[in-house]
Amino acid sequence: MAEPLIPTIRTSAKAVIVHDGRVLLQRAHWEGQDCYFLPGGGQHPGEPLDETTRREVHEETGLTVTVEKMLWLREYIGANHEHADTEAGTHRLEAVFHCSPQGDPSRLGGHAHDDAQTGLEWVELEKVPGLNLLPHSLRHPIAALALGQPSPGYLGDVA
Repeated sequence: MAEPLIPTIRTSAKAVIVHDGRVLLQRAHWEGQDCYFLPGGGQHPGEPLDETTRREVHEETGLTVTVEKMLWLREYIGANHEHADTEAGTHRLEAVFHCSPQGDPSRLGGHAHDDAQTGLEWVELEKVPGLNLLPHSLRHPIAALALGQPSPGYLGDVA
């Protein structure tokens, strides 16, 4: 008899770091594809989400950021998406924060990159919808920041 599936909930914080009309993205090679991710990662127990954001950004990019405000809350419930057979027990909550860099934004180089990370790149906000940014559901909301039209709030269970 198969072991019962015990779902786990993972909370994380992501950063939309904007400077001069550009957003900082991680270049990555993940699951056989070249793609981009927002800097950020998992929350430690007892750690406020804004501190998670600052810590993860510094580890992955070398930047110190000011966390301005939360833009979006995104869920990902694996059982509801493409890889349900392997991710049925996955449930992620991601808080996405608008951030601004402190100091020189061109001085990049974190000390604890994600395994899939291949680099960092400042990308014009208008170009984000054409990128393979994962999750895809964030491409248009990020690009809307260029027009000053963010759609704040709950994005739902989206991939």
